[in-house]
Amino acid sequence: MLKFEPDYSFKNEVKNLQVMKQIIKVSIIVFVVGVMLDLAFSETVVVDMSKYSTAGLDLNYTVSEKSEQVFGKLTSHKEASLYSPLLDKSYVGFKEALGFKESGGKYDCVNTLGYLGKYQFGANTLKLIGIYNTEEFINSPELQEKAFLANAKRNKWILRRDIKNFVGKRVDGVLITESGILAAAHLAGPGNVNRYLRSYGALGFSDAYGTSVRYYMKKFSGYDVSFILADKKAKAI
Repeated sequence: MLKFEPDYSFKNEVKNLQVMKQIIKVSIIVFVVGVMLDLAFSETVVVDMSKYSTAGLDLNYTVSEKSEQVFGKLTSHKEASLYSPLLDKSYVGFKEALGFKESGGKYDCVNTLGYLGKYQFGANTLKLIGIYNTEEFINSPELQEKAFLANAKRNKWILRRDIKNFVGKRVDGVLITESGILAAAHLAGPGNVNRYLRSYGALGFSDAYGTSVRYYMKKFSGYDVSFILADKKAKAI
């Protein structure tokens, strides 16, 4: 009668495999428990902001178009979102974005060329909308907001034909929108915007800091400025 001996090597392999499974299970449990304990006992780091101050620093300056473009290349969209407010495409978004570009949103700003306030008005432009007292103007945020709207209404009336004829077209590679036209008119005056559009970009204009009509056309494109009604005789006062 034949007698079969058990295969002890196979039994040992099975036993070893079972032991390894138990070791893996225990390791996973220890890891999970360790992570939970680490989260439970971690402390929140509190930064003492009283050590940081901008007191005594002159932070009121104008950034040129070139400098702003370079900064834009170095700053990712995610990084920029940490420092810039999210503005919608309404009239309020339009005027706040323009005011921030002009002066950093500061009502008491006077630049090196004597332009005044949040929206950087010149004295001659203010006279066109009924403001003759520049001291009163610089000290009144309410008057500055009225001046911006009145000037935009006046520019919209002057450029009404250009708005009708060019909105939706491309000039010098830029899609023309009504808000872009009004922003450029605030920068350069309606006459320069008129020449720029009707020459299809051949007759450009840049201010003393190097900011161009084309740049404003592009930067402030696509806002809803239907709130601004064209008015030849618009006044702030």
